[in-house]
Amino acid sequence: MKLKSVLIVAGGLLLAGMSVAGCGEGSGAKSANVTPGDMPEGESWTGVFFHPTFGYLHMVEQDTNVVGKWQRTDKSAWGQLSGTKTGNVLHFTWTEHKYGMVGPSASISGRGYFVYKKTGEIPELDGQYGLADSEVGSDWHNVKQLRMQPDLNSITGDTPGGSGTPGGGFE
Repeated sequence: MKLKSVLIVAGGLLLAGMSVAGCGEGSGAKSANVTPGDMPEGESWTGVFFHPTFGYLHMVEQDTNVVGKWQRTDKSAWGQLSGTKTGNVLHFTWTEHKYGMVGPSASISGRGYFVYKKTGEIPELDGQYGLADSEVGSDWHNVKQLRMQPDLNSITGDTPGGSGTPGGGFE
């Protein structure tokens, strides 16, 4: 197995300095090699999780399925994911849409995974996302917000802010 360093710029998303384990040159999509464990006692995938770039990720689980939405902290894009959970592992597909853009470069998509962990008081999602059919590539680590309830409808394709203020409505 070879390790390859990759730099990809796709639709404005920079995936830099990542190492991808592959079976050889040109082997195509990469999948995560994670083994599901037990979900931490009393925990649920339903909640709001924070990442400094991707903002608040609102997730809701139903049976073995989980859906989620996020809006980047700089209000440049919003995204959605859906996947299937097994224990403390969620494998998902995702799409991110850029506000104010249309056409092929307006959206990017891929696959990813999260491992739900609780080593202290605060639960965390530790995972990766990749472009197209790859499930790995860039780290995506989130911290659960204990006093927030998910609201999938709060994140839409409507231009954020609505005030015409530069920077997406920050005042």
